[in-house]
Amino acid sequence: MLSPIIIEDAVKAALKEDLGHGFDITSNVLIPAGQPAKAVLRSREDGVLAGLIVALSTFSLTDIEFDMTVMSEDGAEIKKGDVIAEIIGPARSLLTAERVALNFLSHMSGIASITAKYVEQVKDTGTEICDTRKTLPGLRLFQKYAVEMGGGANHRFGLDDAILIKDNHIAVAGGIKEALDQAHLLAGHTKKIEIEVDTMAQLVDVLENGKADIVMLDNFELDELAKAVEIAKGQIVTEASGGVTLETVRKISETGVDYISVGALTHSVKALDIGLDIET
Repeated sequence: MLSPIIIEDAVKAALKEDLGHGFDITSNVLIPAGQPAKAVLRSREDGVLAGLIVALSTFSLTDIEFDMTVMSEDGAEIKKGDVIAEIIGPARSLLTAERVALNFLSHMSGIASITAKYVEQVKDTGTEICDTRKTLPGLRLFQKYAVEMGGGANHRFGLDDAILIKDNHIAVAGGIKEALDQAHLLAGHTKKIEIEVDTMAQLVDVLENGKADIVMLDNFELDELAKAVEIAKGQIVTEASGGVTLETVRKISETGVDYISVGALTHSVKALDIGLDIET
């Protein structure tokens, strides 16, 4: 669940960005002060909802006079034409908040929707879909929350969550054994150690060392991935990564891998089409 403090900080920053040095000049010159209006948030395509609490916070932080009625909730499937929420209040403030609210809601719902499609593809295989740190700066918590709403799992949130030894770390440390030995020595018992490999020989080195908790099998061809998972079974948690798409994710999951990490859930997602319609 997103913290109200985190939501408020992000929404205030977005509103300040949109208002620039003043106010909503268009609404102020066209709409008399105090004129009321009623609007609905409506989905214009099928998907999974995420970010409603953020969108509604945008309205409430713009003006305390809003009366809002919610018809759906984060994580729910929505259909084209569904009314998500009804908002009644000052017309000027309604239009001032509109774009920021929709930016959060459409973006987060797009993430939840594509995540749900990946999750559906691996249904009944025992594999979990998870995100990555390939997120937009400043929006990581919101994007990862949206992944959860779509049925996915969160990978680490930052560099301090867990030890993830990648190829460049291995190169600097002097090899897989050296990297794992050092990590195990200094990590402490509460930190998981994950290491990335891209060859079968590296996987064997990791298993022989025995100090990693998770192995990331990066950009393995499908047949090699299946062999790697079979070798690692019962010894270490496995994660597949690298170029995963909706077309390939099912076959990857059928190798028996425990997790599949998908950067596309957050780094290049298409927004779900949601609009705000004034009803008179």
